[in-house]
Amino acid sequence: MSSKGEQARAYFMEGYNCSQSVALAFCDEIGIEKTKLLRMVSSFGGGMGRMREVCGAVSGMFFVAGALYGYDAPRDMQAKKEHYERIQELAAQFRAKTGSIVCRELLGLEGKDKSPVPSERTETYYKKRPCPEMIEIAAGLMEAYIKEHPDP
Repeated sequence: MSSKGEQARAYFMEGYNCSQSVALAFCDEIGIEKTKLLRMVSSFGGGMGRMREVCGAVSGMFFVAGALYGYDAPRDMQAKKEHYERIQELAAQFRAKTGSIVCRELLGLEGKDKSPVPSERTETYYKKRPCPEMIEIAAGLMEAYIKEHPDP
């Protein structure tokens, strides 16, 4: 188990959403103040505002990748290409471990549960959700990527 993965899982168990949990595990590395970071990624929980689209853990992983390795010159096509390759690689690794990067598919909620109301975090909630595992996987993949690519 990855130490970043364990940290991210622990944040989720405290009540942070999937995206916040992954991003928060890398707060020191990306150098964004905790409250600002949490607000920046808060929209990505529940598969983008609980719409069950791209998994929040994956979005958090992509956010960290962008903060550390992203490009900022709009006409630098090489940097853009390299970053998109990085994101696709991370997505492929996550998909290989989980079967999907889509929240509703991971949760088995195809076409169900479209309410914007967040679920209450209870013991039952945590037992029936794969989210802690997805969060740990995403943070672990990001941690491994950083170790393999130490110079952003």
